[in-house]
Amino acid sequence: MAITEPPPPTKAVSNGLPPPPFPLPFPDSPDTITNNLLKIAELTPNGRRRFLAKNLITHLHQFVRETSLTTQEWEEAIQFLTAVGKTCTPLRQEFILLSDVLGVSALVDALNNPPVQGGTESSVLGPFFTEDAPDVENGDSIASEGKGEYMYVEGRVLSTDGTPIPNATIETWETDADGFYDTQYATREKPDCRGRLHSDKDGRFGYRAVVPVAYPIPGDGPVGQLLLGMGRHNMRPNHLHLMIEAPGYTKLVTAFYPEGDDWLESDAVFGVKKSLVVSLKEVHNEEEARKRGFPKGDKFKLLQHDIILVPEEKSKQAYEENAKAAAKNAAASL
Repeated sequence: MAITEPPPPTKAVSNGLPPPPFPLPFPDSPDTITNNLLKIAELTPNGRRRFLAKNLITHLHQFVRETSLTTQEWEEAIQFLTAVGKTCTPLRQEFILLSDVLGVSALVDALNNPPVQGGTESSVLGPFFTEDAPDVENGDSIASEGKGEYMYVEGRVLSTDGTPIPNATIETWETDADGFYDTQYATREKPDCRGRLHSDKDGRFGYRAVVPVAYPIPGDGPVGQLLLGMGRHNMRPNHLHLMIEAPGYTKLVTAFYPEGDDWLESDAVFGVKKSLVVSLKEVHNEEEARKRGFPKGDKFKLLQHDIILVPEEKSKQAYEENAKAAAKNAAASL
C-alpha cells in the first residue's frame, strides 16, 4: 500500500509553544542578548540538555566577545559549515572529519573512555566506518587479492582478569596499499578491506588483511581547506581499525598503529596513543604463508595483539570518577 505524503501547509505554522512565562528585556546590548538566551534555556525540560545548552551558549557567546568576531567572519563561518554539510553523503561524513581535525573526537573519546588498568585503550572512530562490512570466518581475508602487502592479524579477546571472551563481535577496516578506503572509490560495488568476525570459544581470532599505509584525510572538501589555512598537514599514520563488542563489556573502538611511521606523533586527528603502537613481525616462510591462507608468495607481516575488554561496571566507575575530577577542576578554575 502506497504511503500518501501529507499536503504542504498553505501558510506558515508555528511549533505550538507559547511565549516564555517571564518578561525579557529588549536585546539592546550584548550582555542582554546572552542573558536572555540563558534565561530561555532554563525552559529546556531535559536536565542534561539544559546543562549542555547553557554551557554551549555561555562559551559560544564568550568566544564571539573575546575575538570581536566580525560580520564577514561570521558569514564565512556559516558558509564553511554549510559546505561541510553539503559534502556529507551516506558514505562520507565531513562533520566527523571536522570534529576529528579539531581534536573534539579525540577529546570526547578520552573523556568517555578513561583508561582502566589492563584494558585496551580506545581511539577515534574516524569517518570511514560503514555498516555493510561482510561477515568473515576466522582465517578468512577482509581484503580482495591485489589490495596490498599481505598481513595476518591474530590475538585473543580477553577480560581484564584474563578470562577469554568467546563470540565477541569484531568489526575491522583499513586502507588499501594506495591509501584509500573502499568508500573513496567512485566505482565501489561492494565492501573491501573491511569485515566482521567473531572470537572463538577460547577468545581467539585471526584474519588475513593487508598492511595499511599512511594516507591523507580527504583534502578536496572544506575540512581540507581549513587545514591548509591553518598550515597543518592532513596525514594519518598507517593503522588498522577495530570495534569490539561483547555482552557485559563496554564497546571498544580502537586502532593499532604499526611502529616506525613518520606521522605517529602528529596524527592529523590526534588518534594515536602510545599503548596502541604495535610491531609487525616479518615472516618469510612459504609453508606458513599457505597455512595462513595466502594464495601466493613466501612472506607476509604478522600482527599479534590481544584485545582486553573492560567490564561495564568497571568502565562506568572509571567514567564517573573522571567526570567528578573534571567537575572539581572546572569549579576550582572559576
